[in-house]
Amino acid sequence: MTVPEYGEPTHAKRPQYVPPLAPNPPLKYPVARKTDQVDDYFGTKVPDPYRWLESLDTPETKAWVTAENEVTFGYLSQIPFRDKIRDRLTKLWNYERYGVPELVGERLVFSKNDGLQNQAVLYVQTGAGEPQVLLDPNKFSADGTTALAGTAFSNDHRYLAYATSGGGSDWHQVKIMDLTTNKALPETLDWVKVSGTSWVKNGFYYSRYDAPKAGENGLAGKNEFHKVYFHKLNTPQSADKLVYEDKKMVLGFRMATATEDERFLTLSLTDGKSDGNRLLVRDLRDPKQAAAWATLISSYEFQNHVIGNVGGEVLVHTNYKAPRFRVVAIDPKKPLEANWRTVLPEGPDKLEGASQVGGHLVATYLHDASSQVKVYDEAGKFQHDVALPAIGTASGFDGRRSDKAVYYAFTSFTYPTTVYKYDLATNASTVFKAPAVDVNPDDYLTTQIFYASKDGTKIPMFIIHKKGVKLDGKNPTYLYAYGGFNVSLTPGFSVARMLWLENGGVLAIPNLRGGGEYGEAWHQAGMTPRKQNVFDDFIAAAEYLKISQYTDYEHLAIAGGSNGGLLVGATMTQRPDLCKVALPAVGVMDMLRYQDFTIGWNWAPEYGTSKDAKQFANLYKFSPLHNLKPAAYPATMVTTADHDDRVVPAHSFKFAAALQAANTGPNPTLIRVDVNAGHGAGKSTKLQIQEWADVWSFCFANMNVTPNVK
Repeated sequence: MTVPEYGEPTHAKRPQYVPPLAPNPPLKYPVARKTDQVDDYFGTKVPDPYRWLESLDTPETKAWVTAENEVTFGYLSQIPFRDKIRDRLTKLWNYERYGVPELVGERLVFSKNDGLQNQAVLYVQTGAGEPQVLLDPNKFSADGTTALAGTAFSNDHRYLAYATSGGGSDWHQVKIMDLTTNKALPETLDWVKVSGTSWVKNGFYYSRYDAPKAGENGLAGKNEFHKVYFHKLNTPQSADKLVYEDKKMVLGFRMATATEDERFLTLSLTDGKSDGNRLLVRDLRDPKQAAAWATLISSYEFQNHVIGNVGGEVLVHTNYKAPRFRVVAIDPKKPLEANWRTVLPEGPDKLEGASQVGGHLVATYLHDASSQVKVYDEAGKFQHDVALPAIGTASGFDGRRSDKAVYYAFTSFTYPTTVYKYDLATNASTVFKAPAVDVNPDDYLTTQIFYASKDGTKIPMFIIHKKGVKLDGKNPTYLYAYGGFNVSLTPGFSVARMLWLENGGVLAIPNLRGGGEYGEAWHQAGMTPRKQNVFDDFIAAAEYLKISQYTDYEHLAIAGGSNGGLLVGATMTQRPDLCKVALPAVGVMDMLRYQDFTIGWNWAPEYGTSKDAKQFANLYKFSPLHNLKPAAYPATMVTTADHDDRVVPAHSFKFAAALQAANTGPNPTLIRVDVNAGHGAGKSTKLQIQEWADVWSFCFANMNVTPNVK
């Protein structure tokens, strides 16, 4: 891959130090009214003076948000290099980016963003012909904030069902296109959330909730009674057939998926209390079984995912009796465990996933948080490894059993996402699309180290920086982590982070407990009641970076989003002296009430719930909102969005109000609220560039560093 070179190839310039940036006059935050709201949790009285900020649509809350944004953007506008950072980000962002293609019959379907388009465009290409626009999400809304949230092609390749998301909401609308005419069918499906789209003949299965009742807030109200429906083409949603509901199970998700040959319909059920899912199946070809569900796996404790089927056996990726996962074959007519057949056994590395394609099983493993890909036949016999370009992350390899080739993407921290075509017969990869980014990967160094956490556990951490950076304890350092929900943080290219790196910054990403890098045991080590392990791991990462002379207190920023926002919030309340800058994004900050909003109840297996006495006591110890006390806190910029209906913005609103009241030091404590945006998915390019320009400006300014922006 050839990319333009820029700047010094091996050495980073020393940042120049300038007098502390401070607004003049000093910041004056909006007054947040305090109430006498007190809740009783098992005899413990807990004040909640900012409860009124949970009411997102009241004039008082809206006025507070407007006033806070005026303070925040007024502060940011005074940073002298903010415009240069935004301009450089715009230049960096302006390159073609491709998604992993999908073969639909004889046509290739893929997404592409020309560079600065707010949303990627979906194209279709026949043979060596010119790609044609299939769907342009940039035309879904005037401001580019309505995104394409999912696609599913019918098995006869004639129809496309696609989901859209407005303003970053988790609520989706599903529409259908006739691919012979490229025109939309008349029906639109509403109130779809946590759903796939799975075709069988003249329709598809999907999941949704009932429409909110009059007066209910669809963006904040609690989501209950998830249901599965079948939609038949050219009929209104009101005629959809109810396939599955459980009137006794208020919480939990229900999702139905058909196998490629349309023989089996599988049903995944969660209960909102456990970390896994039950697995049921119907044989749609057997009249005796087509209306009955056979139970493949009855426990909610384990994570189970159907890969496909080989004849009458269903292939399941599961961590049942295999914390690092395995693949088993289950005959629905003989589903007892004694009859299971192991196809891919558990190994020393986590089996992240597997796909059934071209008569093969393509399995992706994680070895110390990096991808390894192996190919097996459908019986589980090893055939060969897939050679990857470097240490990094591979994704894709999806297709149909008739396909002879599949596509995948490969990326690393300084290796822009490149799409490859993989020939299953020859085990050869060829470049499909390689981006031309204004970045020279050879200028940078990535290392992986293992440091000791508080209890002695060894935690891996990637450290990335320009070659030639001096370990003098003065480098601006951005420490980012997640640590939860079995999520694995693997190497990936971020054009936004390249601005930080090319200006002498250090990027550090530890793989904290609670993630999925080493399987379920690693995950459970960071779940309730052991969540404190995650914060200890993060704090130890910061201390390692200081001791190893990468940085010091004055030049360290900690960052994380969603569950990672909780991580930052908990860390800065436990150790306000740890860092200079804190960046909690869309975080879960009120650990006592999170389960009362939208799908927050689904996080109870991870966190515990305040409705349980022991779990309440644990949550109360680390809940960021409830552990703020008078102290000198880091320079903090809380970020959230008014359409976030996953982690509702009330979390960030209440935390920011309480932080501003508690901060006794000179550092700014701001909240930045995006308008007409959500939790992050589908955010327009324009909004992403604006947010990252503000993040980096805030970091550099509060570290007293003037970046050498190109």
